[in-house]
Amino acid sequence: MSNPRDRLLELARRQGTSLASLSEMIGRNPTYLQQFIRKGSPRKLEEQDRRVLAGFFGVDEEELGGGGASGAGGEEKSYAPRARLPLDAAWIDVPRLALAASAGPGATVAEEEPFDAFRFSRRWLREQGLDGSMLSAIAVEGDSMEPLLRAGDEVLVDRRPQPFRDGIHVVRMGETLLVKRVAAQGRGRFTLLSQNLAYPPQEVSADEIEIVGRVVWKSGRI
Repeated sequence: MSNPRDRLLELARRQGTSLASLSEMIGRNPTYLQQFIRKGSPRKLEEQDRRVLAGFFGVDEEELGGGGASGAGGEEKSYAPRARLPLDAAWIDVPRLALAASAGPGATVAEEEPFDAFRFSRRWLREQGLDGSMLSAIAVEGDSMEPLLRAGDEVLVDRRPQPFRDGIHVVRMGETLLVKRVAAQGRGRFTLLSQNLAYPPQEVSADEIEIVGRVVWKSGRI
């Protein structure tokens, strides 16, 4: 059996996951697994930590130091089904905010307080290049983005600061929120575009709008 420290490091690199994020996933301080691998402290992973990590990577616990009858620590081999990642470690709750972004004339900004949450797979978010702590979900009102977005759909908004790219964004104009396709026109000008051709494009200057975030996912009835 390979060294559990080497194996853990190999799995983390293969998955593209940092040791700090894995440490936080198992409820430890960010340097915990770095110290385990580099300094040998702790000497071996605790059973619960090992179980969570093995479930996350989809490997047998023995690969991370779980011993069979003759394995490390003299632990008995378990023939129970492989443990899976606990819900609080495998999933991230993204808040559903009590406000809406209009695909029509504009929705008045309400209290930005969560009333519920969508639960997303931590792995899926990572595969999409998304940071769960910078996401929120809001509802769509109006019909200007039909058929792409319909009234009652909810959209996932990525609020990370990042260089602007044309695409569908939630923008704030004064006291209203809009969800539109936003295209840069240069010289500090933007065009707000609707999917529904009954709504004409709207040209605005950079100081007239605040780009809240990029829409990266939607949910809604079929």
